[in-house]
Amino acid sequence: MEKKRLNPVDLSWLVTDSRVTPNHVGGLLVFQLPEDAPRDYLRTMLTDFRAHNRFTAPWNLKLKSAVTINPLATWVQTEDIDLEYHIRHAALPWPGGERELGELVGRLQSTPIDLTRPPWECTLIEGLEDNRFGLFIKMHHALIDGVSGMKLLQKAMSASQKASLQQAPFWDQGASVNPARERRERPEPSIAQATAMAMKALNLSVETLPHLASAFGKIVRRIGDPSEGLAVPFNTPQSLFNGRVHGKRRFATQQVPLERMRAVCEASGATLNDVVLTLCGTALRRFLLERDALPDKPLTAGIPISVRPSDDDGTGNAISFIVATMGTDIEDARLRLQTVQASAHEAKAHVQSLPRLAMTQYTMLLMAPTILALLLGMGGRTPPMFNMTISNVPGPAKPLYFMGAQLLAVYPASIVTHGQAMNITCQSYNGQMNFGFTACHASVPSVQRIAVYLGEAMDELEQAFRPRKAAPAKKTATAKKTTPAKQAAPAQKAAPRKRAPRKPAEAAPTENP
Repeated sequence: MEKKRLNPVDLSWLVTDSRVTPNHVGGLLVFQLPEDAPRDYLRTMLTDFRAHNRFTAPWNLKLKSAVTINPLATWVQTEDIDLEYHIRHAALPWPGGERELGELVGRLQSTPIDLTRPPWECTLIEGLEDNRFGLFIKMHHALIDGVSGMKLLQKAMSASQKASLQQAPFWDQGASVNPARERRERPEPSIAQATAMAMKALNLSVETLPHLASAFGKIVRRIGDPSEGLAVPFNTPQSLFNGRVHGKRRFATQQVPLERMRAVCEASGATLNDVVLTLCGTALRRFLLERDALPDKPLTAGIPISVRPSDDDGTGNAISFIVATMGTDIEDARLRLQTVQASAHEAKAHVQSLPRLAMTQYTMLLMAPTILALLLGMGGRTPPMFNMTISNVPGPAKPLYFMGAQLLAVYPASIVTHGQAMNITCQSYNGQMNFGFTACHASVPSVQRIAVYLGEAMDELEQAFRPRKAAPAKKTATAKKTTPAKQAAPAQKAAPRKRAPRKPAEAAPTENP
């Protein structure tokens, strides 16, 4: 039986898991039914799913013990998988609208995963209007991060509709590593092995200690200095997003064409991540202003960054964090983006100055106060490390197909916990940036408004960086008059056609966050 130890970041997701704050991530995949699909297409798909009982990692991994607070916690492979439990079926009253779909996904995201089983669930959703259907797949964050999840998604699909007809379900996509080689390279977990690994980690910590001391010393020196671009963890205002949360979730979506976002990048010199962060900050600023709840200090975002090598197809988490401002204290859209750009640049340079070996230690030291607060029941009652987690996961640029159906969009659903009542995660796919907003039902009762405002923030940002018309030259007192035929008219550019924002959705895209 294959065994795999959890790294410290993976273990932290297990340690802080609870009924009210389940630590699983999910994705709503919206598909277009094939034109020639028979009436029983989805029934046949569901039957095929439940009959396909061959599994590959990570779908066949479960915890060796249900006890989560265990330094020797390991994933073990199992063939005892009840597909009647893992594969679910839901239907919306036809024609299923976006609000109804969002409410369903919110309920699915609210339910904790059974950690005595392989920690994943897949729900087939039928009844969507315009001949669409959905798959909502969720998996515990201890087993997967955004980048590895995207790789699993791509493995399960095909760039060809015809080839996709031969695709196996998600859980049978071929092993990414050689099991025999993995057995040789990874000894059985034991006390002796744990001791040896602890000693090795201690030696590595000694080597990286000067780098860590320098990194945290720089953070301490920046506290209280608003002139510096580097945002400091825990030096952030309290907001309505940073209190205690309840178990029920809300889910909303938005879709923005990548072409529009890249045009702003080209005009401003910003990165795509800078634009994402600015759009989120603009939407949150408007949402808080309407409630007379906008703090004087700018909100900050915790942004996961992948430290996974490009050739690593493994699971688990390989991430670190940067903290950057969202510029919510700035009214001007152009200046807001420039401020976000400078802050994100400083934060990336700060983390990238660390050697790779120090990344995990740095991440765990940053997360330690938050983890401790959650374990002691103080989450949401202490100052937040940052106001909100905002993630950007790169996806495939071309359309994908699954069992003959074209994938239209992927909307991520993520973690909400005490002190973090909302999460925004976006994922690029086939020329669109798809935003998923996951929020506590009680703390953020109108999350769909934030989705609307993000779409309108794109219009505002485009307007701020639109090329300005050249003003005609002013005449002086000594200027000679010219006849209208000889007078040169000032050059004018046709104003770019204003695109209608996409309509907000509770779960899937429609024309218009």
